[in-house]
Amino acid sequence: MIALSWSGGKDSALALRSLGREQGIRPTALVTTVAEDCGRVSGHGVRRELVQAQADAVGLPLVEIAIPALCPNDVYEARTAQALAVPPLSGLRTMAFADLFLQDIRAYREERLATAGWTAIFPLWRRDPAALAREVIEAGFQAVLVCVDPSKLDASFAGRAYDESLLADLPALIDPCGEHGEFHTFVHAGPIFDRPIPIKRGETVRRDGLVFCDVLPA
Repeated sequence: MIALSWSGGKDSALALRSLGREQGIRPTALVTTVAEDCGRVSGHGVRRELVQAQADAVGLPLVEIAIPALCPNDVYEARTAQALAVPPLSGLRTMAFADLFLQDIRAYREERLATAGWTAIFPLWRRDPAALAREVIEAGFQAVLVCVDPSKLDASFAGRAYDESLLADLPALIDPCGEHGEFHTFVHAGPIFDRPIPIKRGETVRRDGLVFCDVLPA
């Protein structure tokens, strides 16, 4: 039995699909971090109720780890350890992550989980990002860019659908999965869900050096 680290984005969705299709594994729970001051997924800015709607449509419990804004590592690690020690995670010992190729991030996750007696697995590790990007679209996932780093990608991409048109418009040096933090997505429909998540696009704002497109429940 395993848990899956869940951001609500396309890579998390692909990791869940890959675990089921390729390994026959269905996670026991999804785990996300939420900024306690604003009730949004850390780094992505997605409202917690939308991530809960995803979990409901997947049919899995969602474990929220509440952290402060600009959370120091020691606080993040302490709160993660607390979550791992209580149900529904306390009986598990494996966490899956959707990372693709950033070795330093993988090493950090493995080291921190090992201190709690857990193992990390990476079902998408070293998969070709261009192929994964196509898989997202061909599998029928529907996603929207909710966060863009304007130092890497033009702010106008915030709020756009993650589709063939977007992939064609991405500059050549931008990773099509946004693995270097160029952008983050929110998936609102696809084969892992028993129903789509109705959404509408809200205002686009700049905050903490990033551009966020607010996604609202429809």
